[in-house]
Amino acid sequence: MKIRKNDTVTVIAGNARGKTGKVLKVYPERERIIVEGVNIMKRHTRPSQKNPQGGIVQREAPIHVSNVMLLDPKQNEPTRVGMKVVKDETTGKKRRMRVAKATGEMF
Repeated sequence: MKIRKNDTVTVIAGNARGKTGKVLKVYPERERIIVEGVNIMKRHTRPSQKNPQGGIVQREAPIHVSNVMLLDPKQNEPTRVGMKVVKDETTGKKRRMRVAKATGEMF
């Protein structure tokens, strides 16, 4: 999966189309992510020690990773992402870096 925690993404499909937010959590085995302020659900909770009042709690629900696109850091627009193998100058190790298809910017 090419999307990681703390990435900025925009939603391209579904009820929240057009919204942008930061990725809070990634579930690679289920191919889902939680985006800040997107796909808000209401959860009815019983009173507990942690939440003595109980009631209705709003929180983000996971959405499928295919419904979001990474924002290009240079243009701040949605872009497709590719991978590029880059050799580190100091250590000599090879690393895979993400590359924006639109601008070629690495991130």
